[in-house]
Amino acid sequence: MTPDSISLLLAPAGAIVLAEACAGFTPGGELRLVEKLRRRYDAAVVTAAVTQASLRHRAVAKFGADDAVRMYFTPDGLEQATRTTVGVHRAARIAGALPGATVVDLGCGIGGDLISAARAGLRVTGVERDPATAAVAQANLAALGLPGKVLVGDAEAQDVSQYEVVFADPARRADGKRVFDHNAYSPPWSFITELLTGTACVKVAPGIPHEAVPDDVEAEWVSDAGEVKEAALWSGKLYAGTTRRATLLPGGATVTSAPEAESAPVGQYIYEPDGAVVRAGLVTAVAEAVNGWLLDLRIAYVSSDALVATPLASTYEVVEELPYKEKALRSWVRAQGIGTLEIKKRGVDFDPAVLRKKLAPKGSASATLIVTRIGRDAVAYSCRRVTTPGNS
Repeated sequence: MTPDSISLLLAPAGAIVLAEACAGFTPGGELRLVEKLRRRYDAAVVTAAVTQASLRHRAVAKFGADDAVRMYFTPDGLEQATRTTVGVHRAARIAGALPGATVVDLGCGIGGDLISAARAGLRVTGVERDPATAAVAQANLAALGLPGKVLVGDAEAQDVSQYEVVFADPARRADGKRVFDHNAYSPPWSFITELLTGTACVKVAPGIPHEAVPDDVEAEWVSDAGEVKEAALWSGKLYAGTTRRATLLPGGATVTSAPEAESAPVGQYIYEPDGAVVRAGLVTAVAEAVNGWLLDLRIAYVSSDALVATPLASTYEVVEELPYKEKALRSWVRAQGIGTLEIKKRGVDFDPAVLRKKLAPKGSASATLIVTRIGRDAVAYSCRRVTTPGNS
């Protein structure tokens, strides 16, 4: 997608082609749709429209059908955009601390966070260095009837002193590959830490090292439906007085403190903390919530003899302890008639998919195999997943 292709689709004639493309779109049927539309419309408009129809179809998972069918996307912009549930959570937190504040979004992409912030009553300005992506962001605000403007420019060149809140989403890709080292972000980490001396929120990768977070800045790890999506750093008037937080969406459960916990042998249940809780280093909060303990002080598995509904963890009932040996596990699979085998592991180096293939489950029963390390020894537990109200 280019600024020209976006302009084609925003024009009245292009909007007609886009509407037809969206109405006739089916996954895998793009070539047939292009051929059909090119009989009546210009090739460039048709290509842009069918590409946009495909992106809108993919965008439903992130933005919901109501918004996705009205929005505009670029392939990279869609992939990197914030999921609506996460954006709404973040915007609500900013609006709760500073209602109606002026917010500048440095590196706004296609405008996902601008949309959430504008809907929360914040006054938004986006900055995006890629002209095509900036055009898409502006088009999305207009398509959804939201106020705000988008500027084409570099984040580092902006005068942010005129805004009450700075939000930044630094690029975490180089040469098409994901960047995990925060020192390789663009804008650079030195620019990010300077922003965090004021009132700011910065979106970072979930793997951000705890020691990289500046003093008097909160690091919040966010998961959505059990999948860790991001971490965000909060400073200035958005700092809530805690250094680490885990937030679990869509329910919004949050935890900020980690009491001490002891280790002990496995009990009747094993609790697997949500990934955001693990990333935040708050695993012992799960132990406190379920009146439990850690299987090993260095491993993020909690055990308890009590069945407690908690949104902070998934729950498994322990059926039996098994030797972590391929032959013994294969015999267990055959004896139990297991055909559906979920394998979970922590602290042990193996590929669950490879082990599952070796164990060759073929029966009608289902089970969960949890493999972990206690001390120096690998252990395995045959478990049954427990679903109760409140559990993740």
